[in-house]
Amino acid sequence: MTLLVKVHKKDHRTIIAVCDKNLIGKLLEEKSRQLDLRGEFYKGEERTQEEIGDLMRNADGVNLVGEEAVKLGLQEGVITEDNVIIIDKVKHAQAVLVQN
Repeated sequence: MTLLVKVHKKDHRTIIAVCDKNLIGKLLEEKSRQLDLRGEFYKGEERTQEEIGDLMRNADGVNLVGEEAVKLGLQEGVITEDNVIIIDKVKHAQAVLVQN
């Protein structure tokens, strides 16, 4: 599975958006939740899992969409299962990270 990563920087903070490539361009909806993957927020570059893991560990926050993106976030320890929600059968997680 290919992952896309986009780095967002503002006011000395870095947010990493990671999405399974096959989900880009979709609109996910379930009950009162909506996740729009059609815009530019998730449209990043293909990177290796090692590169994305390094970016995640050094970010101030992560926004992950898809089975592989969430799996990598769990492996890297930037999220826990408690952070994971399901929207239209797709895993999604967000977390603010505190850097030492």
